[in-house]
Amino acid sequence: MATERALPVINPYDESVICDVPIATEPVIDAAIAAAEAGAVDMRRLPAHTRSGILAKAATLLEQRTDEFTESIIAEAGKPRKYASAEASRGVETLRFAAAEALRIHGETVPMDAARGSENRRGFFIRVPLGVIAAITPFNFPLNLVLHKVAPALAAGNSVVLKPATKTPLTALLLGKTLLDAGLPPKALNIIAGEGGTVGGALVRDSRIRMVTFTGSPPVGEAIKRDSGLKRVTL
Repeated sequence: MATERALPVINPYDESVICDVPIATEPVIDAAIAAAEAGAVDMRRLPAHTRSGILAKAATLLEQRTDEFTESIIAEAGKPRKYASAEASRGVETLRFAAAEALRIHGETVPMDAARGSENRRGFFIRVPLGVIAAITPFNFPLNLVLHKVAPALAAGNSVVLKPATKTPLTALLLGKTLLDAGLPPKALNIIAGEGGTVGGALVRDSRIRMVTFTGSPPVGEAIKRDSGLKRVTL
């Protein structure tokens, strides 16, 4: 979605501008969260085997597109090819791990006979998706640290609003296209770019977000914890 301002993505090796990415404005952030709310409904309706199948197909597509992902990581993160290629390969594994876990998310039966009068009773619980997850990721692993958040969230039947690092949004966008090609419902993953203090802060404060997952510096993590209200937070 085009906006009034753009973020230049710069190759750290030669400082050339690779391209410009639209900076998410307040209406764009609101639209992304609203879309994710609809996407959460779509994801909740998918059976576990379908979610697993989408993630497994995404792993296969990523493996087929290893060269494309490697070039993207090199261009925006400035990594040597050896490490960029290794990150792409690790991303394939992360998706496959998530695909397997999608089939193992279940509840538990609990005997109640610890209390007198409940000798012949059993309780049980089930696990259900939280809803919309906000994922805020750093620049140093623009594929795999994104996947560490996005893949498990999708496996569990959630939708995601992803804010990748301002320096490295392109690999995340490429991953988004790959997941769509694998059959992910279109509103299940929404990717927006911009500064953490504005775009990330808006996600952290929005009551429609059920959980925030962040990798980055301790001061930013403390601010997220302070501003997130009653949301679940992983730092």
